[in-house]
Amino acid sequence: MSDNIKYGLIGSLGRLGFEVKNVFNEKGYKLVFEYDIEGEKFTEKPDVLIDCSLPDVFNKTVSFTDRFKVPLVMATTGLTAEMMNSLKEFSKTLPVVQSYNYSLGIQVMLKLTEIAKEMLPDWDVEIEETHHRFKKDKPSGTAKMIKDVFQGRDINVSSLRLGNAAGDHTVYFGGLGEILSITHSATSRRTFAEGILRSAEFVVNKQNGFYSFHDVVFS
Repeated sequence: MSDNIKYGLIGSLGRLGFEVKNVFNEKGYKLVFEYDIEGEKFTEKPDVLIDCSLPDVFNKTVSFTDRFKVPLVMATTGLTAEMMNSLKEFSKTLPVVQSYNYSLGIQVMLKLTEIAKEMLPDWDVEIEETHHRFKKDKPSGTAKMIKDVFQGRDINVSSLRLGNAAGDHTVYFGGLGEILSITHSATSRRTFAEGILRSAEFVVNKQNGFYSFHDVVFS
């Protein structure tokens, strides 16, 4: 099926939605369903749904996924704990990929952070993230993913909202005489769209279940 995917896109007029359409179009995949602030556009049943919208649309997204009975790639950030629980419950009936960041580089950063954490257990740690002024959630979902590497340790996260920054994340490790920093900078939203494409190609062939972008990259 991944040779000719027909896809639906929720949040198609947003910044990320625009990049998703460009990347999927380059692969020759067909946009057959859209939902945005202008309403719904339907041509035919999609093979997979992609959500690049806002948490306010979550219930709509679940209803569309249930209506078409197709896999879902969830790329919306700022989901509440209740929404995440609902998504995991829903994944028992249809396959779902969920991530707060679809960048391959972030997956490498998480692995490097895990290594540093193990080798520098007594060092101070701080996380800093910068995004565009329009981003609603603070701290970012990616910063939370980095913080999760430390398994409940109380790590401070500093959040900056500046201009049109696509997304910068740094984790600092400080010892008594040296500082180590691991940084990832997104220079274009295209990198996230490419990860979403990879996730869509992954999930159309999967059984029911809840998958992360880590599963997509390393499975």
